[in-house]
Amino acid sequence: MGGSSHPCGKRYRLEKLVMAAACALAMTSCASNPSYQEAAMEASNSGDQKAATSLAKKEVARFSTADQCSRTTTVNCGTLALAYGTLARYQILDGDRTGGEGSFRSAKQALGMTDPEFRAGATGVVYGDVSEAFWKTGDRARAIDVFKEGRAAGADQYLYMTSAARFVDQQQQQEQQPADQPPPTPPGPNAQGPTRTAGTGTARPLVQPAPLQPTPLQPSPLQPTR
Repeated sequence: MGGSSHPCGKRYRLEKLVMAAACALAMTSCASNPSYQEAAMEASNSGDQKAATSLAKKEVARFSTADQCSRTTTVNCGTLALAYGTLARYQILDGDRTGGEGSFRSAKQALGMTDPEFRAGATGVVYGDVSEAFWKTGDRARAIDVFKEGRAAGADQYLYMTSAARFVDQQQQQEQQPADQPPPTPPGPNAQGPTRTAGTGTARPLVQPAPLQPTPLQPSPLQPTR
């Protein structure tokens, strides 16, 4: 559909961009270190979230070592954050909310150690993926909370492509519109006309009473005499 043979073409292209961002964030070469992300993405799009989760965990293991991301070595913390974010998404889609929330917390910890130059982009991807996963599983309240948290954390435009972002934007537009005024009630049969207001000349003139006309005297009838 839409010119793409892939059932989730649009999402697939977005995930390709995420993978490119991961490669850009990583100091190691994606070519020399085969990534599990693409295989996980394919599994998820085909509906096998358990396989996607298993592959995503392997990707997390690649970058969660002390020489990749730690308090002293932050070279690949952005990539680790992305890996945890995708893992959280697959876990949530698979129904493992507890595991997903745990991976999401780990992603946020890695974001805290990410180079500020790349933090906004990584934040947008992590929060965007987690928010969209909650939205797809029906937990829209949590999806909106994750979106708002990511917005406050300084996420870039990727976050604003999510369903929760569009929903919040629609709500804000509705709140900014003036409230509809009720239609005026037509006057009833006993309605009073406009009253005169001081300083205006649009009031209806008062009705003047008609002058009294003198009544002609009638001659008294003659009284009969005795």
